[in-house]
Amino acid sequence: MKKIKTALLSYGMSGKVFHAPFLTLHQGFELMGAWERSKKLIQQDYPTVKSYDSLDELLADEVDLVVVNTPIDTHFDYTKQVLLAGKHALVEKAFTTTAAQAEALQQLAQEKGLKLTVYQNRRWDSDLKTVKKVLEDGVLGEIVEAEIRFDRYNPALSPKLWKESDNAGAGVLMDLGSHLIDQALYLFGYPQAVFADIRRLRENSQIDDNIDILLYYTDKRVRLHAGFFNREMTPSYVLQGRKGTFLKHRADVQEDTLKTGAKPNLTDWGTEPPEKAGLLYTEINGQVLRQTVPTQQGNYYDLFEGVYQSITQNVPEPVTAAEGLQVMHVIEAAMRSSQTKQVVQL
Repeated sequence: MKKIKTALLSYGMSGKVFHAPFLTLHQGFELMGAWERSKKLIQQDYPTVKSYDSLDELLADEVDLVVVNTPIDTHFDYTKQVLLAGKHALVEKAFTTTAAQAEALQQLAQEKGLKLTVYQNRRWDSDLKTVKKVLEDGVLGEIVEAEIRFDRYNPALSPKLWKESDNAGAGVLMDLGSHLIDQALYLFGYPQAVFADIRRLRENSQIDDNIDILLYYTDKRVRLHAGFFNREMTPSYVLQGRKGTFLKHRADVQEDTLKTGAKPNLTDWGTEPPEKAGLLYTEINGQVLRQTVPTQQGNYYDLFEGVYQSITQNVPEPVTAAEGLQVMHVIEAAMRSSQTKQVVQL
């Protein structure tokens, strides 16, 4: 099996929790190390890898793939340098801070013949995979309305100052919103127009922390919401079809399990507790049914398998730059809509 030599651009929570465990699990990747600016931590977990002192040092090494997992407002500059150095790139969400930046990176990757993947790992959550299967099974009939939420109860400001400072990459729209928008486009395609209400609700907040976005389609409406004042969680996925309804809470266990230091596997990883199953209330073959739906198994490993196949077999990336660009177009439209209080056509 061909080994893809891979390096991370940071080893904070993202590198330690979401990337390194899967890169070391997948036999097709060789973790080379991470760029560490101050704290040198990666060798405590992986003694044989390198701790790079600079991006130039990392790019000068025999690295095939670089994971750009730094703050959002650095994505464009770092990814551009990675591509110009002839390396493939896996870029954290949000892809960039503007659609123009996303398009420039897409064009550069095409010119260089390199793979450019956006890390939208939530497509491989157990929740979303279950919703996708319900839609594919057609048990709800034609979908007329859908809602996707990413809610938390956490009124306090984050101690990570870069997350709370007023910069182009900060805010819930870029953070959780990029997940919500990607999931909506993944499930329902590109909308015709956007209406959004984006606010700052936490005390002393400098960034947007509450978003409500309405996506317009010819045959349905899709609402997206994220905020920090939801002590009692409502279902994160609500699908309303002409035949019935499907409700599913956000219950994927992968992030919480990874944070404990547990390592992923290829057997029972990403298995939700049975009591978290979604509720289906619909009519099938003339019979009205109200029952739970077994949850699909989640596994972020499949994203990395897609990256591996895209590089070694020259097939499309699991999340393409074109898809990342579409998300950025919707984000920019949501910003304009909230500012003008008008519907923005796409």
